[in-house]
Amino acid sequence: MKKIYFAIALAIIVIDQITKWVANTSLTLHEQNPVMPFFNWTLMYNYGAAFSFLSNAGGWQRWFFTIVAAIISIVLAVWIVRLKAHEKWLGLALSLILGGAIGNLIDRLIFGYVIDFIQWYYDRFYWPAFNIADAAICVGTVILLATSFKNEPDDAAANTTSTS
Repeated sequence: MKKIYFAIALAIIVIDQITKWVANTSLTLHEQNPVMPFFNWTLMYNYGAAFSFLSNAGGWQRWFFTIVAAIISIVLAVWIVRLKAHEKWLGLALSLILGGAIGNLIDRLIFGYVIDFIQWYYDRFYWPAFNIADAAICVGTVILLATSFKNEPDDAAANTTSTS
């Protein structure tokens, strides 16, 4: 079953890299290409983290975020390997986050920035541009948070009987 989680992560990586390649080769930097009244294709380069955090930090952030993403990816992969058979939603969440983390890690290693191209907006209010990897990380995080609120019995407690 764990192979499926790594397959999902790999699918996210492949889709992310293909869409970033298409965006990078067919869009002009910062030019808004309307798709719907609330959605543009807009090529942007993010030198920082989420919401361009530390994007103007002078260059050191590239290697900092690269190292952080690599460590997180290793931790997530080990976590997936150690999952129990019944932890399917957790496995899905971790695989989405892993695929997204590696997708953005590849960009940082190759370009020194992350390629973003999806832009949502309402009127004059624009959400920061993002990519497929970012979307996978967000969806995975929502699933991870949702599963953390589930009240599943602990394996050890589920296998014991009460003596009272």
